[in-house]
Amino acid sequence: MNVVLMTTLVIGLIGIIVGAGLVTAGKKFYVEVDPREAAVRAELPGNNCGACGQAGCDAMAAAIVSGAAPVNGCPVGGAPVAEKIGAIMGVEAEAGERRVAFVRCKGSCAVTHKNEYSGVQDCRSALFAGINLADCDYGCMGLGSCVSVCPQKAIRVLDGVAAVDERKCVGCGLCAKACPKGLIELVPERKRVRVQCSNKDKGPLVRKVCSAGCIACGLCEKQCGADAIHVEGNVAHVDYDSCVQCGKCAAKCPAKVITLPSPGRSEEAAS
Repeated sequence: MNVVLMTTLVIGLIGIIVGAGLVTAGKKFYVEVDPREAAVRAELPGNNCGACGQAGCDAMAAAIVSGAAPVNGCPVGGAPVAEKIGAIMGVEAEAGERRVAFVRCKGSCAVTHKNEYSGVQDCRSALFAGINLADCDYGCMGLGSCVSVCPQKAIRVLDGVAAVDERKCVGCGLCAKACPKGLIELVPERKRVRVQCSNKDKGPLVRKVCSAGCIACGLCEKQCGADAIHVEGNVAHVDYDSCVQCGKCAAKCPAKVITLPSPGRSEEAAS
């Protein structure tokens, strides 16, 4: 028999055997996928940002169907997506309180000195290299690491400090994770009283580097009848659960670092 023909027959036989083995193995190890998983995945926004705590939207869909994640677990999709997924899963989606990103720094170029910098435009890289762009060691570096990770384009650097447009923010928290100084936090949108400073130095030292920094004077504490604001570590902090939004602390703050902006306005516009 021709060698070429024999080789062809052997290879063909091997192919048939391997193919049959794969089919048998596929049937034996087949795992049925819940059809709801595809339906849930179709409702997720597809950002694959990981803000939900899962590896991506596919993983999130699987987690929701398996019960490992709540139907309202996607912060980017918000209430509308949660309602649709709840309908698929046959459960009522609880209306979670909307949260938005807030930058705890008011250190613009107008109130603190900013050093010139021409290196890589990334706060994490600059900080790792030991570079600080402002006199305040706690202030925003203004290189936009937060800007680069925001899927909604809801944050930008204005006058040397990051500012959030709350109308666009979906509370995914990616900017907070990207900030190497931990200046960005997620706060309840309806809680408008916020402290826009993170400087932990004592008052005189703060004044030397920034005219809009908390000096830990304690006047805010004395004004609050709800016991919702306290000076801790030389900087004021608001207890959002207790705060009644009276605004007395903001009115009395000598540094004007406690803000009471109108809903929907960006931090830049409110400062």
